[in-house]
Amino acid sequence: MLTYCVRRLLTRQESSHTSLFSVSQALQVIRGRCSDTHEDFDQVSTLLNLCTDRHYISPDQSHRDSFQRGLSCSYAPLGLELRKNLLDQWWHSVTRSRAQVFGISTLSCSQERAVGGDRELKVVDTESLNQVLDLKELSRAQLSQEAQRLLRRMASLRTNIFQGALEQYVPSLDLVKKKLPFGLAETGLCFQPSDGSGCPAEVTQTSLVWFCSPRTSGQWLDHWAQQRLQWWRKFALGTSDFSSSDIPEDELGAGVSRGVRILYSFPWGAEPLETLCNRGDAELLQAHKGVRTKLLCRDGRKSVVPHVVSVTGNMDRGVMAYLCNSLQQLKRVEDSKHVLKQRKVLKLHPVLAPVKVAVIMVRGATVEIRQVCEGLLQEFLEARISAWPGYLETMSTSVEQLYARYDEMGVLFVVVVSENTLESGLLQVRSRDTTIKETMHISEVKNFLARYISAADNI
Repeated sequence: MLTYCVRRLLTRQESSHTSLFSVSQALQVIRGRCSDTHEDFDQVSTLLNLCTDRHYISPDQSHRDSFQRGLSCSYAPLGLELRKNLLDQWWHSVTRSRAQVFGISTLSCSQERAVGGDRELKVVDTESLNQVLDLKELSRAQLSQEAQRLLRRMASLRTNIFQGALEQYVPSLDLVKKKLPFGLAETGLCFQPSDGSGCPAEVTQTSLVWFCSPRTSGQWLDHWAQQRLQWWRKFALGTSDFSSSDIPEDELGAGVSRGVRILYSFPWGAEPLETLCNRGDAELLQAHKGVRTKLLCRDGRKSVVPHVVSVTGNMDRGVMAYLCNSLQQLKRVEDSKHVLKQRKVLKLHPVLAPVKVAVIMVRGATVEIRQVCEGLLQEFLEARISAWPGYLETMSTSVEQLYARYDEMGVLFVVVVSENTLESGLLQVRSRDTTIKETMHISEVKNFLARYISAADNI
């Protein structure tokens, strides 16, 4: 519920004749300022420092290293929100792109072996292992056999989530009336073998497994490759950093006839964000012990075992890619002495930005102004617009310093509440991307932000 001060302001008849920011205008300004970006600064070091200073990842060096390698790390609040926004957008883009794509959720531990002979990671009960090691009457060979038997009984951690869709294929046939094509989508954590540290690494993975006719599998691979590249570029500040390329034949896995990678050009080189493969039917048959009859689907009038097209993504690397893509370090002249200053900005896409608006106040009748800020913040949260309570700052910080901090956090807009707001209902809204400050009536701000974010999602 809004406080009395905010309700009083909202009911006033005065309204501002301000021109609202438009998404297209903002994007034009962003592109125009791209030419001012410094290319000579250490982008990787600057980005990692900014991410730890501005609440994206944990400051511990091991987490910084994992993040740069495209692995899950200890995310701070803004980093977690950015990854969540990216996963939500991935999910919507895949499940709403075709009528017959369904979500599933499978276990990260399974007694089943990985398809294709992948290296397995086992979950070992230390008490059971100690019991085996305490059998001192056994010879070394017998002890080894007992340990092997114990490991076979232990569950395997998944190294990818592709296997889960193969297992869910037969139960899903009733859902689609045994008619091709259809797909199963899933997101979740996977575990990669240790690189020598002794601890498996975690990766936030996405998976779309598309079951289709053998005669159309190549066309579907092309379709999904184009769709996925367009999706990654949709949220990019510089689209040329995202590209696709065919996987060389000598790098294709067993049973894979063709593959495509969606790549991002990091400062240290191109890294894959998503990998698409035409896998044929071998792994599907293997997952169901070669029983073809229960795998048959209708392709027109024919009954066929479908071919599998997989789309596997690394969303931790995707988060790193968008942070790297959005970071700009700009030169600008400030104050009357024409001092040249640098400004770091995370120009994340409005849909992905973890915080859409920060609410701050200037000095004055602080009790009433704070009440207005609290009411505004609550109104934003109720409208599901992520907001930052900048008015709670206890240190003496200038408004310009706050602007610089929120630019580095990637905050889209800063709303400034002042004594003038109490008198007329007018406040100031400052844009991250244009740095333009405009006057707006307090009753207009929420709808403006909602329209801006919605419009950005549709561009």
